[in-house]
Amino acid sequence: MKLKSYLALTTVAATSSIVIVVTTAIFFLLQNSHQEGIEARGLELARVIAHDPTVIQAVHAKNKNKIYSLQNYIEDIRTRTDASFIVVVDKNAMRLSHPDPNRVGKHFIGKDIYKALEQGKEYSSVASGSLGKAIRNFSPVFLNDKVIGAICIGYLSEKTSDLLLQQYGHIGTLLGIVYLLGIGTIIAFVFKIKRTFLEYEPEFIVNKFREHEMVLDSIRDAIIAVDSNMNIATINNSAIKMLSMGILDRYDYVNHPLSRYSTPLSHLVLANQGVFHQGEFHIGKLKYKANVYPIQTSKGLLGHAIVFFANLDQSELEREVTYLKNYTELLRSKTHEYSNKLNVISGMLQIEKYDEAIDFIQLETDRYQSVIRNIVLSITDSAVAGLLLAKFNKASEIGVKYTIDVDTRLSSYEKNISEKLVTMLGNLIDNALLASWQNRERAEPEIHIYLSDRSNHVIFEIQDSGAGVPEDICEHILEFGVSSKLHDEQSGIGLYLVKQLVDYFQGSIDWERTEQNTTLFSIYLDKKEMAHYD
Repeated sequence: MKLKSYLALTTVAATSSIVIVVTTAIFFLLQNSHQEGIEARGLELARVIAHDPTVIQAVHAKNKNKIYSLQNYIEDIRTRTDASFIVVVDKNAMRLSHPDPNRVGKHFIGKDIYKALEQGKEYSSVASGSLGKAIRNFSPVFLNDKVIGAICIGYLSEKTSDLLLQQYGHIGTLLGIVYLLGIGTIIAFVFKIKRTFLEYEPEFIVNKFREHEMVLDSIRDAIIAVDSNMNIATINNSAIKMLSMGILDRYDYVNHPLSRYSTPLSHLVLANQGVFHQGEFHIGKLKYKANVYPIQTSKGLLGHAIVFFANLDQSELEREVTYLKNYTELLRSKTHEYSNKLNVISGMLQIEKYDEAIDFIQLETDRYQSVIRNIVLSITDSAVAGLLLAKFNKASEIGVKYTIDVDTRLSSYEKNISEKLVTMLGNLIDNALLASWQNRERAEPEIHIYLSDRSNHVIFEIQDSGAGVPEDICEHILEFGVSSKLHDEQSGIGLYLVKQLVDYFQGSIDWERTEQNTTLFSIYLDKKEMAHYD
């Protein structure tokens, strides 16, 4: 079914259902209100007649078997009201008046009269009498505080039905007009949808958007589209990797200001709005080239499309290749080291040196037990616990003392949050391990970790025995590409990623040189802000 047909059908069905329900409710309420009005009017008239001295004297005379005259008097009252009948009865329920004179003196039809005669109560009922079904209203006639008779004011159902039908007709006409207006609005809405979507179905439009994203993501150059307010409207995977190494999702960027992720690029776009221009900008120490294309329509400037790419010279490319080669050699050496340990264990088992094999394994595992116990007891989040254990292994391999504070406590978090906490902690611990190892000749290499979420904040503190941050870069250490590491390493990324994630949670990051000549990095995240990203 096409969208316009589906919308028309569902909207007409919904409108019809609403009209039917509302109409039924109105008719029900109108009927109840009409009946309550008749009952109130009939009881009031019955009460007035019951207190009429002429009626009281006639009923008293009838009870004493004396001569009375009441028929003409009551009928005169009835003709001046809208009542169908007014019947006066004595204490034995014998009629003293009736619209049909031939029924005067006969017994009242219906047992609903006796509550007024026996209990002296006023009330209404719906019952059938000699004239047909009617709403009957009763009021007792008192003389010296004793019930001597009763008054019955009746409104025939046929008469009340005619009145209701007249009111139903007016209401039905009004609802019909409203219904036709609703149908007209639906038709106009369907034609508007038809013109807006250019006859395309939603599935076709959604597929086009997916194709658009796939095409953008297949382009190796980074592409960002911003609106007239400099908020990111579209971004491809290459741009995400360049801005945050891929740790944030696409929708972490969309509808956020471009300046939040790159102030220089935002300034470059604003420098020449509305015209195509090229320029260079920096993210940390890395230089990029950018082409800025204005997005113009008949309604004016809608935004800009930005295409940028790294501006690397030959020496920088060689440095990147050197880093990758060094990293590959490091992985190969670690693999060889663990293979040797496995070969030792295998050899001991083959020559049946079981005790020596157990001692060798025990030697390797004993040092893990205290750290594992501390992690298991204090860290509920499995991803963070696994990270801390992995970094302990790394610290053991390079000879760095690895301490987790005894007061450390961290709860479990949603996967989306936990992954980002792991990224922040991993980068901070890696930097601390490297800094303390590089400074091993001046101080015993050591790092100290403290994690806590007991209060309204999540707190990370990573302290190392390294030489600290050089003064010439201390103001820019959190920027992309800025690092105190050796130039032949890929650097300037870790702290930048940490800063990006801290800003993502709207937290804060700080560092200081302590009195013990150690470097302390601290992160503070508000739990209330983190809850928004569950």
